[in-house]
Amino acid sequence: MLSHLIRRVARWARSAHLGWAVAALLMLASTAAQAIPAYARQTGSACADCHAGSYGPQLTPYGMRFKLNGYTDTDGKGFKVPVSGQLKETYTNPATGKSTTDLTEGDLYVAGRLTDQIGGFVKVEADRTGHDTYNTRLSNVDLRFVAKELKLGGKDLTLGVSVNNSPGFQDPIAALPNASFISPVGVTGSLLSLATPNAPTDRVIGATMYALYDQNWYSEVGTYRSLPTSTQDHLGYNIASDPGKLHDTGYFRFAYMKDMKKQFFSAGVVALTTHRSLPRSGPSDNLTDLGYDLTYQYLGNREHILQLAYVNILEQRHYGADLFGPGGIAAPNRGDVRDQTLSATYTFHQTYSLSVSHMLSTGTRDDVRYPPFGDPDATSNVITLFWAPFGKDDSYTTIANLKLAATWYRITNFNGRGHNIFGAPPGAQPINAGDLNAFTLSTSLAF
Repeated sequence: MLSHLIRRVARWARSAHLGWAVAALLMLASTAAQAIPAYARQTGSACADCHAGSYGPQLTPYGMRFKLNGYTDTDGKGFKVPVSGQLKETYTNPATGKSTTDLTEGDLYVAGRLTDQIGGFVKVEADRTGHDTYNTRLSNVDLRFVAKELKLGGKDLTLGVSVNNSPGFQDPIAALPNASFISPVGVTGSLLSLATPNAPTDRVIGATMYALYDQNWYSEVGTYRSLPTSTQDHLGYNIASDPGKLHDTGYFRFAYMKDMKKQFFSAGVVALTTHRSLPRSGPSDNLTDLGYDLTYQYLGNREHILQLAYVNILEQRHYGADLFGPGGIAAPNRGDVRDQTLSATYTFHQTYSLSVSHMLSTGTRDDVRYPPFGDPDATSNVITLFWAPFGKDDSYTTIANLKLAATWYRITNFNGRGHNIFGAPPGAQPINAGDLNAFTLSTSLAF
């Protein structure tokens, strides 16, 4: 939705090394998952059955089960073509620069069941890069094999395998950054954060095995490796954002989920550990992400829906190379980064929604790695209002869906401060955190 703004503001800010930070903030909504009409046609259920809002993105317990079942549930009324599309038109009004209105994105989804046990989700995304030019890339991928209706100790058991390209995107609770598409912006960040420079999002390939026991206990374990830079280039990605060479990578997830029909609660932990060489010919850093998340949903009779989520991820780093700054100052060989996100969404009649997210990125002080102040702390917010008239049981159509959205993006703190965030010398024009803010109006059509 906002790819053109990402690139335009990135060009404006390149001299101050702001481009990637602005891009990361605006990507939070530009890549947001949506309700896919192909799934509605396959299951005979409305988009609002799987999503709190009839155009997504937050999942209901029904939607979580559909994902855990490998996207294979069906109404049993014959084969449905597992293809959908999406178009996005966006008006953008950045705090600095000119406003624009463009067709910013076109998406193709291959999403649905192949057999009773095999299904998936594949998104191919075309983002506007200039005047009438678009870059096409392979976006989210989640291919599944699942064994359902098993029993263990008299309790229900579901076993599955997910092949995916973004750690956390496959998570059924959809609270982790790559599944919720909400992530703090800063000069650094955890591997599990999609806003991190050189994040592994969409640039790795991995396989995880998962189990759901007694409808409540979820566990998952797997591994990932980064795609070769040549493959990233062929898939439409700029290799300058290569996540580096990842090896000895492990992913672990454990969660308790409780569906109380009118309410839902979950508590989970997540871990991702790897050795990373960035650049690939360089020494290896040892990175370990440890996080926890809490979610709550009040569903009631679906007239008023309230969803709350909190995610806290700590990344511990042991750097493999000695780094020195001006005057021979040595950088610490260890450091921590913490990403925190608190989100609240209220939805009325699964048609009107207000979503507010508050995000913090903090880290160990490091005068060498985080110039000019040695402080990587940042604070950002995303506020979205949207209207989705279709996608419900009584809607005029289930073939297509529509969403109108207004979104405010705010950065109140960057590099540990709100003003002159890059330490401009006296007489030079300072850049403030508010200069990265933006407002957008968007129209999205899915079919």
